[in-house]
Amino acid sequence: MRVILADDSVLLREGLTRLLDDAGHEVVAAVGDAPALLDAVERHRPDVAVIDVRMPPSHKDDGLRAALEIRERLPEVAVLVLSQYVEPHYAARLLAGSTEGLGYLLKDRVSEVAEFLDSLERVRAGGTAFDPEVVRRLLARTTRADPLSRLSPREAEVLRHLAQGFVNAAIAERLHVSLSTVEKHVNAIMDKLDLPRDPVYSRRVLAILRYLES
Repeated sequence: MRVILADDSVLLREGLTRLLDDAGHEVVAAVGDAPALLDAVERHRPDVAVIDVRMPPSHKDDGLRAALEIRERLPEVAVLVLSQYVEPHYAARLLAGSTEGLGYLLKDRVSEVAEFLDSLERVRAGGTAFDPEVVRRLLARTTRADPLSRLSPREAEVLRHLAQGFVNAAIAERLHVSLSTVEKHVNAIMDKLDLPRDPVYSRRVLAILRYLES
């Protein structure tokens, strides 16, 4: 198969290149950053792209974001993420679409060369290859209770007005309730969202941020 390797570790790129060459595969490009990966995939149209998560330019989740772009632009290119990290947000987005020709392995848990090559072949053939630990972490994230779900309908409505910038008196007027009722709802919201009682932070601002993140 024709493979592109994307990892900012030169030693890992060279090691994988030799391993794949010995196994009879062709490494058409080995790159160290996300922009170079996208250019190489566009130019070579490989069978599989093996991609690390954290690469330049930001050294954060550039590899996964590039993988998402590859899946959208060139779905015929199989993607095998090979990393030390599980980045939940973009990993969840990656798995939200079709999982044909997709894999996510953790470097430290690949104990056999044959295991890696088998995963690569499976992904190239349109199958999947997911480390059980990756699945466990993503399921833990998606099944974690949403703090906003703890709010009553009235509390959720008050929080929505807070996020729109209304002060308590204005919220009371708009909802046709007393100011003390709004204040009770605001206090309940902050408690249910587990916001810290710390003079350094504004609990009101933290509540709004939590709402905007949801």
